[in-house]
Amino acid sequence: MKKYVPIIIRIAVAVILIQTLRFKLTAHQDSVYIFEQVGLEPFGRIGIGVAELIAGVLILIPRTAWLGATLTLGIIGGAILMHLTQLGIEVPFEGKPDGGTLFITAIVVFILSAITLWLQRKNIPIIGKKF
Repeated sequence: MKKYVPIIIRIAVAVILIQTLRFKLTAHQDSVYIFEQVGLEPFGRIGIGVAELIAGVLILIPRTAWLGATLTLGIIGGAILMHLTQLGIEVPFEGKPDGGTLFITAIVVFILSAITLWLQRKNIPIIGKKF
């Protein structure tokens, strides 16, 4: 079981990252609203969507899982920061407050990515051998 936990964590992060792409890349009204609030519509929405796709793929590949986790930490760290400074914890989703679902999901993805990076620390080129 211990052997499967890291891959389950990586799959969970990838699924969350990739499933949000349909909102970002199809210009769903809620996604557009969120990115308008932080001043990143439309280029930020599309760019972050592409970065999340890349991170989601990289985190699934064993040799690049550390890179995917690092990229995810940066992306999701920015999302958490936007929630705390501009958006708020609850964001209107389809006209109603989401109850903090997006924020909680971001926290979960951040934690799982940090765990993945820790577990993959020996695979990081140059500095990994020191761990």
